[in-house]
Amino acid sequence: MNFHTYFSSIAKPINACIVGSGGFGRSFLAQGMRTPLLNCRVAVDVSAEVVVHSMIQIGIAEDLIRVCETPESALQAWHDGYYVATSDLVNLLGLPLDIVVEATGNPEAGARYAKMALDAGFHLALVSKEVDSVVGPGLAHMARQNGLIVTPVDGDQPSLLIGLITWAQVMGFEIIAAGKASEYDFVYDHDTGAMSSDGMVVDLPMFKSFWSLDTEDARTTIQARAEACYQLPQRAVPDFCEMQVVSSATGFLPDTPEFHVPILRISEVPELLRPVSEGGVLTASGKLELFHCLRKTDELSFAGGVFVVIRCHDAATWSLLAGKGHVVSADQKTALMYIPRHLLGLEAAISVLEAAGLGISSGGVDPKPTLDLVGKATEFLPAGTVLKMGGHHHSIEKVSPLLVEGAALADDRPAPFYLIANCRLSRDVRKGQFICIGDVEIDTSSVLFQLRNYQDTVFFAS
Repeated sequence: MNFHTYFSSIAKPINACIVGSGGFGRSFLAQGMRTPLLNCRVAVDVSAEVVVHSMIQIGIAEDLIRVCETPESALQAWHDGYYVATSDLVNLLGLPLDIVVEATGNPEAGARYAKMALDAGFHLALVSKEVDSVVGPGLAHMARQNGLIVTPVDGDQPSLLIGLITWAQVMGFEIIAAGKASEYDFVYDHDTGAMSSDGMVVDLPMFKSFWSLDTEDARTTIQARAEACYQLPQRAVPDFCEMQVVSSATGFLPDTPEFHVPILRISEVPELLRPVSEGGVLTASGKLELFHCLRKTDELSFAGGVFVVIRCHDAATWSLLAGKGHVVSADQKTALMYIPRHLLGLEAAISVLEAAGLGISSGGVDPKPTLDLVGKATEFLPAGTVLKMGGHHHSIEKVSPLLVEGAALADDRPAPFYLIANCRLSRDVRKGQFICIGDVEIDTSSVLFQLRNYQDTVFFAS
């Protein structure tokens, strides 16, 4: 596809605002300085000083930045050609923006800014999967009622995987499995016996015996790998959250609520992520799945990329492709197609230009709440416990993620993971028990809660 041709109808640069100037937002600002069809010189964060710091970091001269905490000062700074830093999107609603890129990672703040953007008539690039997992389809529906677009963004895995799945479908490939690698590879040093992932290092000299799959029973090797790596995290909330967003757009579902999440070398993916009847781990074809990329220290990374495993229908063609180095199973029945990258805000402009310039979402045409990301207690949680969200992965201590069938909120239904984040338990929750709406003190005045009620009314009214 020729991208110049694809975007040729956009006559002038798209005016964008980024909300959240952390890793994603900072990279979006940085690339926005170099993207001809994008004009992004306004940003929001918890304090304007945080924005100023990020802008200076990417090379914007301090005397070109204005801190504006009123709509009037922001409008004047905009017309004078300055970069604008502020602590609240409300100060920017009078600017001639086309789209707001919401990247706070905070469920409640993100929901507030998302609704504010749509109410102001701006398109919305929804980067915060925490918000998307609770109310994404509802926001998309709300936008369509007003001729607006809500989109995920290339640069993050959900949009990239939706693109890869739909590419395969348009081409007529049979998809056996689709998913992503975990954010951090499992890297094994054969000389020292050390296994490392996301800064954690464990001594596993015995792992050498599990390096190659047992050709007679590969699943036994997979189980042995998982048990050997018990000290390393093998299920992360963001991975589940991203697969839920993909499911809403594509209708694909996981094989199990917890996923299998095998530890695999890249060449093993088409061997194992296929049905049990073919030597794999899945109960059926067409499933969402996650895996940890296992590699040596000097081997290429999967880098948290996305993939599809497809059926090889034409033996002669796939034999030819295998000879060229494509990742094809030993029996040449399945093959791996993958994108080993996600470049954060550096490539998000593609989705921003599609939404604001072409009226197209990088996500689903009509996303549905097929699944809910929910939580299960891994230990006894007494009443009064605050379900504090924290850390790089925005997890909740002593709560594990699962994906279950989407449904309307109800006291006896598992509660959306990020709806209960930072809420207090109103009653005890036993180990192994789902955390339900009736178990927590919910602020019913919160924007996130109100948007979820709107979504439930749209999709589950009957």
